[in-house]
Amino acid sequence: MGVLLTLAAAAAYGLSDFVGGLASRRTTPWAVAFVGALSALVVGAAMMPLFAGHASGGDLAWGALAGVGSGFGGAMLYRGMAAGRMALVGPVSAVASAALPVVVGVAVGERPSPLVWLGIALALPGIWLAASSGEETRTAHDGAALRDGLLAGAGFGLLFVALGQVPGHAGLAPFVACEALATTTVAVLAVMTGQRWLPSGGGELWGVAAGVLAALAQLAFLLAAQMSLLSVSSVLTSLYPAVTVLLAVAVLREHISLPQSLGLLLCAGTIVLVAAG
Repeated sequence: MGVLLTLAAAAAYGLSDFVGGLASRRTTPWAVAFVGALSALVVGAAMMPLFAGHASGGDLAWGALAGVGSGFGGAMLYRGMAAGRMALVGPVSAVASAALPVVVGVAVGERPSPLVWLGIALALPGIWLAASSGEETRTAHDGAALRDGLLAGAGFGLLFVALGQVPGHAGLAPFVACEALATTTVAVLAVMTGQRWLPSGGGELWGVAAGVLAALAQLAFLLAAQMSLLSVSSVLTSLYPAVTVLLAVAVLREHISLPQSLGLLLCAGTIVLVAAG
């Protein structure tokens, strides 16, 4: 069940990034990120009665910390996708977000089986190749895209680590705290950098769809992390760029390059090995 939930999280994240990334290219990424975070907060609050539980102050603090990572990571991801190549921002953020929880998980005593370790080893190059365009052309924005990808990955890694500390008996209160802090973080960062973050056009409303999908992804990850190792659930969830690539092929009729094909094959191998381990 943990593996299925993480794959559901990856699918929802991949679709969310596909929608949010396209919207960010048509308007300001800060407004898209803010609308997305606010929509995720509404979804979390609406679902809260369905998950009874009792959250301690520590559980809420972990949720709030996860929200800082979510808001920061989402804003940096959309900013990078709006200004640079998605094929660079996506894989950098995904590999970074997968690596940090693995390090933390091992540090706190997690010991994945050899098969799972092999799956993790396949995942990192698989994520990179799956999200790459196969093109060697560099642009003037690649440096900024690389920076934003690393920052986004650090934010999402913090999100995964913090949500992974929330116990099953806490209910959804920490999840709602996460979404509330994510919304606040986006607004604060936008104000600090002098960017417009309040929506003013219809294009930014695509952030609603991105936010709902992101909320479902985070909820699936939260439940998965309570059932399995953090190092495993974070790596499987970080396969989301492969989903984005498949959507681009199906919806935008994009061509899959040879590196992308190899990356998708490695991602499939990761899923098989982790499930078997």
